[in-house]
Amino acid sequence: MKSLVVAPVLVGAYGVARIADGFDGSRGPGLAWTLGHLCFLAALVLFVQIFGRLRTMAGGGVTATAGYAAGLAGALALAAQFTIDIVVGLLSADHDAMGPRFDAVKAIPGVDPVVYTVVPLLFYVGMVVLVARLAAGRRVPWWSAVLVLTQAVLPLVSKDLIPLGAALLLLAFVPLLRLRAAEPVVLARSPF
Repeated sequence: MKSLVVAPVLVGAYGVARIADGFDGSRGPGLAWTLGHLCFLAALVLFVQIFGRLRTMAGGGVTATAGYAAGLAGALALAAQFTIDIVVGLLSADHDAMGPRFDAVKAIPGVDPVVYTVVPLLFYVGMVVLVARLAAGRRVPWWSAVLVLTQAVLPLVSKDLIPLGAALLLLAFVPLLRLRAAEPVVLARSPF
């Protein structure tokens, strides 16, 4: 599944663009800001496909479905966040002009937790749950789940670690490239 390779590469491209954007001492607006955010939006589209595929590979069930639902909710929140970031960047002449626009968006009730602080974390929770479910079923090695968890935590330490996290995610996804969907569980019929 090509998206297992392309999605982490796009996340890495976002991380590199983010670092490059900060070379002048501020982030956004500009070409690096916009291109980086577009890379991450494209990655999110692929992750939605990946999450569905991981759920299928895990054989469905409550845990895989919960992981899928969490990942999807987080991806939608992140897509909203990155779309807002792009629009604010395009409407702003410089970094200082972005602040009031972001403040206006975050002043809308519910936007901050839904788009910026709480729901986006579900993207990473869902990804960890899905890969951990596959590891628990011995469909992927345990270290895949550890690498997925590590890449989810790295941006909390420093967003400059996003490219490293993307590389770890790509490595974590290597065993997934060989997996097929789990066979459905068929219960033996009782003769009685």
